[in-house]
Amino acid sequence: MYENILVTGGAGFIGVHFIDFFIKKYPGCKLVNLDKLTYASNKQETTSWSRKRRCVLVQGDINDRPLVERLFDQYDFDAVIHLAAESHVDRSIRSPDVFVDTNVRGTFTLLDVAKNHWSRSKGFKDKRFHHVSTDEVYGSLEGTGKFTEHSPYNPSSPYSASKAASDLLVASYAKTYGMNTVITHCSNNYGPKQHPEKLIPTIIRKALRAERIPIYGDGQNRRDWIYVLDHCKGIDMAFHCGRAGEAYNIGGNNEWTNVQVAEHICRLLDERCREIRQSAGLSSFRRLISFVKDREGHDRRYAVDISKLKRETGWQPETPFTVGLRMTVEWYVNEVEQAGNFDRNTRVQK
Repeated sequence: MYENILVTGGAGFIGVHFIDFFIKKYPGCKLVNLDKLTYASNKQETTSWSRKRRCVLVQGDINDRPLVERLFDQYDFDAVIHLAAESHVDRSIRSPDVFVDTNVRGTFTLLDVAKNHWSRSKGFKDKRFHHVSTDEVYGSLEGTGKFTEHSPYNPSSPYSASKAASDLLVASYAKTYGMNTVITHCSNNYGPKQHPEKLIPTIIRKALRAERIPIYGDGQNRRDWIYVLDHCKGIDMAFHCGRAGEAYNIGGNNEWTNVQVAEHICRLLDERCREIRQSAGLSSFRRLISFVKDREGHDRRYAVDISKLKRETGWQPETPFTVGLRMTVEWYVNEVEQAGNFDRNTRVQK
């Protein structure tokens, strides 16, 4: 149905996996990847797609309205899949202005340009704007329940507040202008190619350097983890099959505390990297786990009810956490081995 699609943030962690999945499943689609190519981007993947002419890479800012307008005029997009965002909570605490600028203002620019362009053509309601959001907009969850799509927003950080604001903008364009929008809220993603600043890559990287593995607070903050490819498949199903104006939760049904994640990774590394462990004088990498001062406004628990997307589209997560985590650890270890050294300057992700 959709032939010309603008993907924003396609060089980010989720973006590179999504585009790779999408161009294989829909070889007839034309994808244009608009990405600022910041510190968190995976430039190697995007260059490879461009050489194969499977996806056009445009380096640029979603806040650059003239650029976005030119792209719409040039490619006459049928749809937008909006993944571009600043997403690291710690960075949002230190520099909230960047998050407001990208996540709020940038989403507004895309929405407004899309609305203006599509309103001048036939089939306005057939065009689709898919906004990829986060479960963090709901805030912290107590007890044993799960967030549904009707849960009230209660963001705790500048990051989650900026995503909540962008969600509301998307919903307002659906209600006010009749745009065909879909919003997805996903739980914590993990997998290969994630930036080293995130929790799981940090644990692996620190362990392989025999450095202390920092875990916030008491380590009992609980997250629902989803393998990144399962998330990409969920985006695809919501994008193609979700009802206009609706929001859908995407999760892995895999709740683990932060310290449990760290311990699990350490056990995998104990098996996989015995020589490194022994040379560091460690009986187990778990001895490196260290509890540090908690993050400001740190949410205690996230969990989302995925029954709506499952009921309406048939999607469900496929990758057990133990399987996905083993594949993830293996990827990062291979990256380090290919680099040829394990000194303190080694970057797990090139």
